[in-house]
Amino acid sequence: MFSNTRLFDYIPTIIVPAIWVTIKIMIFASLFSIVFGVILGTVLVVTAKDGLHPNRFINIVLDKVTDIIRSFPVLILIVSLNPITRKVVGTTIGPTAAIFAISIACIPYAMRMTENSLQVVDKQVIRAAKSFGASKFQIIYKVMFVEAFPTLISNMTVLVINLLNTTALAGAVGAGGLGAVALAYGYQRFDDAIMYFIVFILLIFVIFIQGFGKKLSKMLK
Repeated sequence: MFSNTRLFDYIPTIIVPAIWVTIKIMIFASLFSIVFGVILGTVLVVTAKDGLHPNRFINIVLDKVTDIIRSFPVLILIVSLNPITRKVVGTTIGPTAAIFAISIACIPYAMRMTENSLQVVDKQVIRAAKSFGASKFQIIYKVMFVEAFPTLISNMTVLVINLLNTTALAGAVGAGGLGAVALAYGYQRFDDAIMYFIVFILLIFVIFIQGFGKKLSKMLK
């Protein structure tokens, strides 16, 4: 079945560099998505009707923008961001462009995951902190995040796994990495061995991310 494959020729020259490109995109896009997603998700919770600092205008704007961005299929969103990506990073292809576009696409998911994590915090705990004179910042930082952190880690693990899938999809539109190799050297050249080998590598990544996330979540419980 794989007699005509060039897999072993491409491993050192094509696949290994693509692995590092995928890791680079995944690390930086995850970092930006999580940082901005957590900040904006916290603002979403705090400005809610029953939040620490209700603000209907800010809450509605964030909520609607999040829903609009999430409604786009990821690949279409990445392509539609090309004019903005070009203005910000100077190009629409390569890892840097992919990091920017994927981060924008994943921030809304990080926001919702942060919102869901913070909403499970017992309201009585927040009221107790208020009664002891804790400031809003102290309640957010020392009460809500402490209580929600294990759940937040679990949710962000799912986000990083989905982001890895997004990096593979983005390979079809010039992001580079394993997705581009699977498409160009596997699918388009009918080399199933290369395609399945890329799938195997991505599976290893998923298992590692899932295992690390579970272990970290258990440590924080």
